[in-house]
Amino acid sequence: MRALLFPQWDGLWVVLAWNALLVGVFVGIVSVVGMMSIWAERKLAGHMQSRLGPNRVGPVGLLQSLADGLKLMLKEDLIPQGADRLLFRLAPYLSFIPPFVALIVLPFGPQFVYESRLSVGLFWILAILSVEIMGVILAGWASNNKWSIYGAMREACQMVSYEIPLGLSIIVAVAAAGTLNLVELGHLQSGGLHTWLIFRNPFVFMAFFVYFVASLASNKRAPFDLPESESELVAGFHTEYSGMRFAFFFFAEYTAVFVVSAIQVALFLGGWNDPFGLLGQWYRHAAAAPRGMEIFWINVVAAAIFSAKTTLIVFVQMWLRWTLPRPRIDQVLYACVKVLLPMSCVLLLGGVLWEYFVPSRLGAPWFNYQPWNVYQWWKLAPGSLLTQGLLSLIGLGVVLWLTAAMLHAAITGRGLQKRLTDPEPLG
Repeated sequence: MRALLFPQWDGLWVVLAWNALLVGVFVGIVSVVGMMSIWAERKLAGHMQSRLGPNRVGPVGLLQSLADGLKLMLKEDLIPQGADRLLFRLAPYLSFIPPFVALIVLPFGPQFVYESRLSVGLFWILAILSVEIMGVILAGWASNNKWSIYGAMREACQMVSYEIPLGLSIIVAVAAAGTLNLVELGHLQSGGLHTWLIFRNPFVFMAFFVYFVASLASNKRAPFDLPESESELVAGFHTEYSGMRFAFFFFAEYTAVFVVSAIQVALFLGGWNDPFGLLGQWYRHAAAAPRGMEIFWINVVAAAIFSAKTTLIVFVQMWLRWTLPRPRIDQVLYACVKVLLPMSCVLLLGGVLWEYFVPSRLGAPWFNYQPWNVYQWWKLAPGSLLTQGLLSLIGLGVVLWLTAAMLHAAITGRGLQKRLTDPEPLG
């Protein structure tokens, strides 16, 4: 990205200064993502429960999370008597650092990525995110609290279990794409909706949903929020935390939600590409005759599309949190071991056999073939054309049906009586 914006700048000190600047940018992204996610979830919860969400600090309550952050900074930082002071202090940072570092390889655009040449970028993100569990276990163990240790052990059991179907579902998609590089994955899906990896074959289509469910459990998101189940364990593994250390756990959770949603977008939903392939075609023409500012604006549009898709996945996760009840821990493990794990194994076997008998690797759209030229595609891979076209129509139909249902609910819900009326202004 530095070479794109400032090609004439080079040298060790320039690289160090640029990296320091990017660290500041990533810190800002994490802060904004956490702040806006907390506000959005509270507003969504209020809407679904026919009550008001935050509405006092800033327009429509947008600054409520900032006010809460300032309050947490001023709260007393307590350490329980008998706690392991070193591990108690270390745990929040072990939870916060992995999702923060994972932002390095997220492809917001063809060049809007810290390191685009990392050939195992997807594997690297998963390896980094797996460290987060250590923070949760240390938080529960070091707190000298039985509720905290119960929550930590639940998280260890739950996360380790669901990492297996999550990883297998990713392998299904990687087997179809043939690469672990997230930037290359974006280029392979640049031809339009029908070239997105989710529509590559039926097994990748099903792997998308397996990944989504497993990611909910891996991130402690409801209905799989057993590690912090307030109805049973007070607050679970972070019961004894206060002040900024408590805030670090919150930032870690919402940043991890953003990261796993971004992985799902990059892997299955076309990455930074639009459904019509216009951005991919624009980038193809710009790459043929490189002009710095044109490539820059392509990346800006790509980052906006990528962020919008990721936000939509995060919204669905929040939607489910306030819709579904919390299962028991034995039901959570049953869903993993008896349902998702066998399903992911079948999908992996089916996906590999499909790629062997119905090859679909045509290369990058616009560079190696014309994605909207049916005749050319039919000559190269007729089975791939039929499969991706049919799955694209099914996916488009499901999206249109869900959109219509949501619009209908939003329109008819305006006439419902709210449980709480808007309070009188202060003062």
